[in-house]
Amino acid sequence: MKTLPADCAGRRSRTACDTCGARPFSVCGSLNPADLEKLDALADARTFTAGQVLVREGDPADFVYNVTSGSVRVYKLLSDGRRQITGFLFAGDFLGLADGAEHGFSAEAIEPSTACRFRRSEYQALIHSTPSLERAVLNRVRHELAAAHSQMLLLGRKTAQERLASFLLDLPAHDPLRPQQAGQVHLPMTRGEIADYLGLTIETVSRVLTKLKTQGVVRLLSLNDLSVLRPERLAAMAQGEV
Repeated sequence: MKTLPADCAGRRSRTACDTCGARPFSVCGSLNPADLEKLDALADARTFTAGQVLVREGDPADFVYNVTSGSVRVYKLLSDGRRQITGFLFAGDFLGLADGAEHGFSAEAIEPSTACRFRRSEYQALIHSTPSLERAVLNRVRHELAAAHSQMLLLGRKTAQERLASFLLDLPAHDPLRPQQAGQVHLPMTRGEIADYLGLTIETVSRVLTKLKTQGVVRLLSLNDLSVLRPERLAAMAQGEV
């Protein structure tokens, strides 16, 4: 693996694909050393501050990103100015894999984050010449499609309580790189962003969280952390059984 000087802007310095903490959760985790080296040669390591834009809706889709740390919000702005957050990305997640000459969404870092950026044409060429990477990307696309179906069910059929309970149960599995104690949920996003993602108002999110706290289902540790005290009841709430 190559090692570049620390002052080489925009490129890897002391780290490489084989030492990246996000590798076990990403498509590159299934690659052999030779294919991993090819991928590493195309990677441009990028660092983003909180609120910094990765891609903007309508911009040319020239790059794809593999998030390696932190978190990213993906959203669309509606014609009336409202924002619909369509997803949150964490270590191992990809951005920009969908076809199309332009990005159909915007993406911003929620917190200090890092990602490997690849020129789309080069990445697609590598996929076609590397069967193991092609299979891994296909599995990732299938996973994202299943997640999209789950989100449609969440927004279309579930109540506010069911939506928030489902969100709290599912979030830790989507953020595998961040160390967390059992039952603890880290929320890097704001209450307003949770509301935009779940199709609720911020007042409704706060009201349901207060209800969960009052009933002893969760304990709020800080603005961005909570502990699930009664996971079985939270799961029942997610299924509409309470």
